[in-house]
Amino acid sequence: MAANIFWELISDSKKYGAEQIEWLTNELTKKTSKEIIQFEIEFQNKMVQSYTSSLWGAAYVIMGGCSDDGFDYFRGWLISRGEEVFNQALKNPEFLAGFLTEDYLQEDEFAPQLEEMLLAASDAYTYQKTGTYEYNDSANTEFLNEMEAHGYNFEPMDIEIDWVEEDLEVRYPLLWARFGEEPLT
Repeated sequence: MAANIFWELISDSKKYGAEQIEWLTNELTKKTSKEIIQFEIEFQNKMVQSYTSSLWGAAYVIMGGCSDDGFDYFRGWLISRGEEVFNQALKNPEFLAGFLTEDYLQEDEFAPQLEEMLLAASDAYTYQKTGTYEYNDSANTEFLNEMEAHGYNFEPMDIEIDWVEEDLEVRYPLLWARFGEEPLT
């Protein structure tokens, strides 16, 4: 799946607010299994692209701490916001200080974490194979095998964190001013 089609689906899904992931998953069930796999590969590529020390530091400030899983959910949310927000945040994580306004936070009940985004494609694939969205071990194994067959490499990512908690106020002054004393989680 080309990046433009991936981002088009994300953009379309944003129209559904709190039902975004439900809509996206439902749309993916209408695609071929190959297209679902391609969507997931593109999603995983965005997860890898956003796996940076700089973005993790920003997430740490915004949420008042950020575990490995929390950073995955943060990146899932960031991807769900669309191509422009994703690219701006990668280029300069301080962008999020202006993006995460009070008005925005009142409208986006998921900010800044969206675990369900990580499961949209696998849930759609499972539904196609089993007729239900419930986790199915054999469908999940088949999904992962299909991703590998389409060239996705499951190598664990390595990251060198180039900050310590005490440096975050200086490194992210805009985010710190906005969330340092009142993080979102």
